Amino acid sequence: MAENRMLIVPAALVAKIDENRGDMPRAEFLDFLISHYLAGEEPRHEYVTEERLAEFEQSVKDLLRTFLDFFVTYGLELGQHKADSDVEALSLKLQGLGRPGKSAPKGKLSRE
Repeated sequence: MAENRMLIVPAALVAKIDENRGDMPRAEFLDFLISHYLAGEEPRHEYVTEERLAEFEQSVKDLLRTFLDFFVTYGLELGQHKADSDVEALSLKLQGLGRPGKSAPKGKLSRE
C-alpha cells in the first residue's frame, strides 16, 4: 500500500482544485495535472485557419467549374443540342464559380 503524506496548501488553492476536478479525487487530480505538465504535452488545436478554409473553398469551386465545363463540352460534342437557355445558365454558373471577387448574379441561377 502506498504511503500517504499530508500536503499543506493555501485554502484558495484547495478551492481552485475542487472547482476544477469534477468527480476525481484530489490526489488523482493533482497527479493528473503534474503528469501532463511534466510530459510537456502541448494542447492540440484541431481547427482550420481562415486562410486554409478559403483555399479549400476555392479548390472546390475550381473542381466544380471543371466538372461543369467537362459535362457541357461533352454534351455538345455528342451532338446533343441543348436549349440556348440551358447552355447560358451553365455558362453563368461557370463564370460565377470560384472567381475571386466575383459572384454569380443572384436570381438568375434558379432551378426550374
